[in-house]
Amino acid sequence: MKDLVLEAIESHRAAAAALAADPSGLRAVADLVVAALRSGGKVLLCGNGGSAADSQHFAAELVGRFLKERRGLAAVALTTDTSALTSIGNDYGYDRVFERQVEALGRPGDLLVAISTSGSSANVLKAAVKARAAGMKVAGLFGAKRGTIAEHCDAAFFAPSQETPRVQELHGLAVHVICAVAEEELCR
Repeated sequence: MKDLVLEAIESHRAAAAALAADPSGLRAVADLVVAALRSGGKVLLCGNGGSAADSQHFAAELVGRFLKERRGLAAVALTTDTSALTSIGNDYGYDRVFERQVEALGRPGDLLVAISTSGSSANVLKAAVKARAAGMKVAGLFGAKRGTIAEHCDAAFFAPSQETPRVQELHGLAVHVICAVAEEELCR
């Protein structure tokens, strides 16, 4: 057991060190979040499984607060409305559950943050395509495999790992870093 624990910690440490060597993608995503919020837009977020949880966590940190006592920042996780998710999934198919919400809620000046460990989730891809068609910017949080969604992004953070647990851990770090940047830039 001890070897497994130390192996996971060392794997995480190596992935974090690789991120520290080049945080430019993370900064580019943070800049898009700040620009959307500064201009009066909102941040829409989507993902599946652990990425759905990251979407909700990200939105909560912006709307509530991260480190500073400040005004709420406009963010909506498209993963939380079970009635919308199930009705859209039933009527149109699961691959359209985020696309339809982007169509209804997204406006030019808004930002979609597409989160996908694989970078290829079909429903996240359709949301990114719809967001671009609606005049929105798109940012992505992905793993090192990159996938197909990145082609539709204005900026992307690629967690430097092929291992899903490490990618998800670095996505959690990315959410916190982006929220810290947003608070610093927008709420002085």
